[in-house]
Amino acid sequence: MTLGVVGAGTMGAGIAQLGCQAGEATRLLDPDGAALERARERIAKRLEPEQLARLELVGSPAALAGCDVVVEAIPEDLALKQRVLGDVAAAAGPDCVLATNTSSIPVTAVAAGIERPERVVGMHFFNPAPVMRLVEVIGGVASAEWALARVRALGEAMGKHVIDAADGPGFLVNRCNRPFGLEALRCLSDGIADVETIDRIVRMGGGFRMGPFELADLVGIDVGFEVAKSFHALSFGEPRWRPSPLQARMAASGRHGRKTGRGWYSYEDGPHRPEDPEPPAGEAPEGFVVVAGESVLADELRYAAAGAGWDVRLPHDAGGDVPRLSVDCGRGDDGPPLQGAPQLLLCDRGSLATLDGDGPAAGFHALPPFESCRLVEMTRGPYTSEAACELGERFFATLGRHVAWVGDAPGLVLGRIVCQLVNEAAFAVGEGVGSAADVDTGMVLGMNHPRGPLAWADHAGLEHVAAVLAALQAETGEERYRLAPELRRRLVLDLTFHEDGAL
Repeated sequence: MTLGVVGAGTMGAGIAQLGCQAGEATRLLDPDGAALERARERIAKRLEPEQLARLELVGSPAALAGCDVVVEAIPEDLALKQRVLGDVAAAAGPDCVLATNTSSIPVTAVAAGIERPERVVGMHFFNPAPVMRLVEVIGGVASAEWALARVRALGEAMGKHVIDAADGPGFLVNRCNRPFGLEALRCLSDGIADVETIDRIVRMGGGFRMGPFELADLVGIDVGFEVAKSFHALSFGEPRWRPSPLQARMAASGRHGRKTGRGWYSYEDGPHRPEDPEPPAGEAPEGFVVVAGESVLADELRYAAAGAGWDVRLPHDAGGDVPRLSVDCGRGDDGPPLQGAPQLLLCDRGSLATLDGDGPAAGFHALPPFESCRLVEMTRGPYTSEAACELGERFFATLGRHVAWVGDAPGLVLGRIVCQLVNEAAFAVGEGVGSAADVDTGMVLGMNHPRGPLAWADHAGLEHVAAVLAALQAETGEERYRLAPELRRRLVLDLTFHEDGAL
């Protein structure tokens, strides 16, 4: 196979490198000779001499004649892509597959006006292309199966995991990742937590490599805002994808992230944030703790507490004795009352204000699997007792978990973000954009998530996810939190997204 790559920027050079590594004769096209030489220098550092010998630098579309596949990796401008691919189509011949690496423009729109649009497909690499293990293959309205098959084979020859995605805003992976940043911005605008706290919760509580604001700075806040506006426009105003006014303000300020030296963080004087702390050294447990509720989180909390040396009891096993602390993870209405001890209430079915508005309890939230969670969120209300706050912190410290204090809301911070990730993924699966397996694989390989959102939901329980979303919709009145029909259907039928439910 002969591969052509248009655009000698970071992405184009990375794709050309992959082509050479896969054993393909590769022609890298750019009208800027200096850009070609810079690309060659970058590629040469990563290839063996015999691999580099497969690379040819060219300056004209005519040099792409005879290519089997041409991948464009040029700026996200529809008119520019159509013009460049039109020139390539005329030069490369009628049987050449034209692949666009666009991450946000519909493939159908790119193919419009190009001769033989059935050969135009999407081949979306993730940055940096030589490192990220995922490629999305997208068919537009006119894309032929033979053309899709050719780029799938090319992606596999490059050593990538190839997934199929339907044509639409963000395709599969970028679409399913929308809530990661948007819901974090909503938590910030609602005053639930500040930037640093949100990022720390996401890293330590959820196991993500980067927090959403760190990621926004890396990508570029201005770039993220333009993508957000595109999503919202292409969806004709979908509430889940509404851009944040905070994004608009930051984009207008010129503080666009790492590339400008300042965004949500400052990059001018050393590290932008301190390292996450090591697990706390908690005191030895005293007395016994009651953990109420029948859920995955309740079971995992009981297991962790017992492993830390606590005498852990169910409510009906207290025997009239007063526990050191009562942790309510959603006991049924018919369960025995939790009385006589400071209480923690799980904020999944509502905010602390809704669950215990004038009571002394403190609220908390964590997402299973608890064994991989290094931080638990806690919240308090106007009548929360100091004893509940202090004993809650001490309890989680004995389990080796840090505590982050945040404002009151269903799901607190991590619960809101992850449950919205699950919901968006469920919308995508229900609409036929991709399979549950491809969603989860794509989010792990393409976005470096610690686990796929649908596998995460299977483990934590779809009921937990639905409870957080329903409470958010009830308390905010916003349609953005409405339950995806596919998630609702699986709840009714008692189905998971994956048969084994494994993370």
